[in-house]
This record gives sequence, C-alpha cells and structure tokens, in this order.
Amino acid sequence: MRLPAELDQIETTPLLTLGGAALTLGEAVSAALVLTVAIALSWLATRGLRRAREHRPGRHAQVLYLLEKLTGYGILIAGAFTALSAAGLNLSSLAVFAGAIGIGVGLGLQGVVKEFVSGLFLIFDRMVSVGDYIELEDGARGMIVEIGPRASRIRTNDNINVLVPNSQLIERPVTNWTLKGDTRRIHVPFAVAYGADRAKVREAVLQAARDIPFTLPETETRKCQVWLVGFGESGLDFELLVWPTRDAVKRPAAMHAAYTWAIAEALERAGIEIPFPQTDLRLRSVFGREGDDAAELFGLRPRGARPEADAPPAAAGRGDDNDAAAELLSPLPPEAETE
Repeated sequence: MRLPAELDQIETTPLLTLGGAALTLGEAVSAALVLTVAIALSWLATRGLRRAREHRPGRHAQVLYLLEKLTGYGILIAGAFTALSAAGLNLSSLAVFAGAIGIGVGLGLQGVVKEFVSGLFLIFDRMVSVGDYIELEDGARGMIVEIGPRASRIRTNDNINVLVPNSQLIERPVTNWTLKGDTRRIHVPFAVAYGADRAKVREAVLQAARDIPFTLPETETRKCQVWLVGFGESGLDFELLVWPTRDAVKRPAAMHAAYTWAIAEALERAGIEIPFPQTDLRLRSVFGREGDDAAELFGLRPRGARPEADAPPAAAGRGDDNDAAAELLSPLPPEAETE
C-alpha cells in the first residue's frame, strides 16, 4: 500500500520553481496533454480547410486560405496559454522569461519575426494571394501555392518550387499577372516577307487567334489586333495582340508557343511567305554603266524588261486595317473598381 502514496508524492514533488510558482509532474503532464490536443486540433482544422479550398478555386480559395492560417495560429496560441494555465503558471511568473525572449528577439530572432509579420501582411493585404501567377525581379515566374510563416512557396510551370522570403514580396518589385483574378494582353511577334498583302496577313492571323479555344471573346475594350511594328532586314515585323484566359496566362511559354504555331499554320494556308535571312546586292556603277544598264551587263535583268520604278503601285490597304491607329483613336478603358 506504500506504492500509491509514493506515486502521489512524486506527482506533488516540485520539478521546477519559476517566479515563486512550483511546477509538479502532474501539472507538467496536464500541460503536455493540453498542448498535444491543441496541436492535433490545429492540424485537423487546417487540413479540413485546405481540402475545402482545393475544391473551391478562385476568390473563395483566397478567403479559405486566410481562414486556414488564422484558425491554425489561433488554436496553437490558445492551446499554449491553456497549457500554461494547466501547469499552474501565470504571466507574472513568466516575467523573467519574457525579458529573455525579448532580448532574443532583438538579437537573434529579428529576421524570423520580420518574415512572420510580412507573411501576415501578405495574407491580409491580398495584393499577392495564393493562386496568383507572379514574376519576380530576377525573372523567376510561377504560381503562389503557399504563404508560410517564414517564406512563400512559388511553383513554376516546370514543377519547381521556389522559396521566397515573405519580406521580398513586400519590399521588392513583383509583377502580378493575375491580380484580382483578371487576365492581361499579350504580344506575339511574327514576320512576313516583303511584298506580302498586309490586309491578307491581318485577316489570316486574326482568324487563327480567334479559333484558339483559350482566346477570350472580344469586347469593346479587349479586341484581337495585328500591328505592323517595324521593317526588318528580311521582312515586315508584326505583332499579334490577344487576350487569353486566366489559366492560359499562368502558362506563358506554352501560350506563346501555341499562338506562334497557329500563326505559322495560318500564313502557310494563306500562301504568305515567312521571311528568312538574305542579302540583296545592288550594283550602282560597273564599267561606266549604272542601275539597270549594269544589271543587264551581268544578265541579272532581261533586256527591255520594265524597271521596278515603272511597276504599278501595290493596292493600298483599307483604313480600318490599321489596328494600331484604331487603338489610339479608341477611348481608354475605365479604371477597375477596387475591392
């Protein structure tokens, strides 16, 4: 019968005295159980909210992510205070430890606290949210899949996870391609040989872009356009301007490749030549002969052929074929409403 008494004595024997408060074995076990239950509840709550977020994409996913983080942190903090209470300790008895923790934060944990606070700002500010496709200052691009207490995890389209400190997403420039769930206009460059019918080029490329399934329907402010942007060494330089879907914007390399492929097929079907590097040799004076006479001397132009200067001018395109001019004449779209 002495064993229970000895056990009772062990349970009531102080293990640690802190600020006048004695911590017994029973209180330590109770505190450990409370803390274990809090950790388990936090894990279950965050896991359930994470599953719900995976089935609710879009704006609901961002709200659920915020709720997931707040719930997990809240349960852990409440469990820690409950465990301290179960251990028979109070805040006044922890004054010494509080001072030591304050010194540690000021000296060694400064960076950790900075990243944690930055993560909270990212969650509440929502200028950069989970699910957004962003581009960093160094050129790295990917979708934000997690905002953790120290760093945010960005997954590239090659399934590479890039860990970025939370403070960098606040202090450094970040390009958000899908801010507030919106899309963006992309420019796809291409070129055709000199002498091609510009109106025919525009018609063929626009039709090809509209036939692609991830091209958004056109509106007054968002139209597919073809711009003539320059005169290259081998041909005319064009750009296709198009508004793709939000999911396509998150895969820029594949998106550009898809539009480029469609443009190449459209030009081939229309019989429009794609230029290749070449060099033209012009003879100005050979043995006292110039221009066409010099060309005839080497057999480069048949005798009696009409010079290029006498050739009929090419048919001018219609005024409404110039999408760049129409862009300048159209009113600017209204500013998006802030939420």
